[in-house]
Amino acid sequence: MNRKQALRTLAASTGVFISPLSSQSTVTDTWSKARLKGNVNHSACRWCYSKIPLETLAQFGKEIGLKSIELLEPEEYTTVTDLGLTCAMPNGSMIGIPNGFNNPDNHDQLKKDFLKRLPMAADYGFTKMICFSGNHWKKSYKKGVDYCAKGLEPVLAEAAKYNITICMELLNSKVDHAGYQCDSTEWGVQLAQTLGMDNFKLLYDIYHMQIMEGDVIATIRKYSNYIGHYHTGGVPGRHEINETQELNYPAIMQAILDTGYRGFVGQEFIPTANNPLESLKMGVITCDV
Repeated sequence: MNRKQALRTLAASTGVFISPLSSQSTVTDTWSKARLKGNVNHSACRWCYSKIPLETLAQFGKEIGLKSIELLEPEEYTTVTDLGLTCAMPNGSMIGIPNGFNNPDNHDQLKKDFLKRLPMAADYGFTKMICFSGNHWKKSYKKGVDYCAKGLEPVLAEAAKYNITICMELLNSKVDHAGYQCDSTEWGVQLAQTLGMDNFKLLYDIYHMQIMEGDVIATIRKYSNYIGHYHTGGVPGRHEINETQELNYPAIMQAILDTGYRGFVGQEFIPTANNPLESLKMGVITCDV
């Protein structure tokens, strides 16, 4: 299930949530953020909890030790910052995941969108922004790298003025995003090497890359210098990161820390439990090594 499908499903569902405020009090009764070890900077992706008011999500997140709510629009920034949180990965252009930098027809619009949003993010002290390769539409992988580099160069130059790093997300093309070009770590690394700019990194989505490549820990160790952010998700299904799925998240998180990474890890799974905030709490506990 991809983000667009999940948002439709959540919006159409009824009876999934207890009142968010009553859920919050129930979940936090036996939990304190003081129990976190302090090694991982925890974040959560807004779209996975779209039916919960952002302020409620942020308040709850702060209670369980989140430092960030990410994938936000500019009009949402103040809601989280007023509560003392940050946005570890704001949205970039919203012309759609298939419409990325690998298509020269998109370059003008993408540049316009990023140049508008970069100073807005910088005003709040945010230091990252997400981008996408787009679908390949039968372009060769080399041609995709060349087009992405050409489109990204002016955006990265502008982002550098604001000390913002642009992170391209690695997504699977087998299950959720058919045709997506940046569907392997090696392709993303090739693009990073072609660009040769310090403020371009990869958003390594553990869920997506388990589907495409497996060998998650070895890949993280090998390419850690090119990775600027991480997302979680259970495989298969992109649901809770508990015993119902195949990945060993404590081991993965320890491997991430061992590389020296001290950035954010964003929970990006679609909760299936009656209380999705409880699922978020458990995801944080699972990843807190």
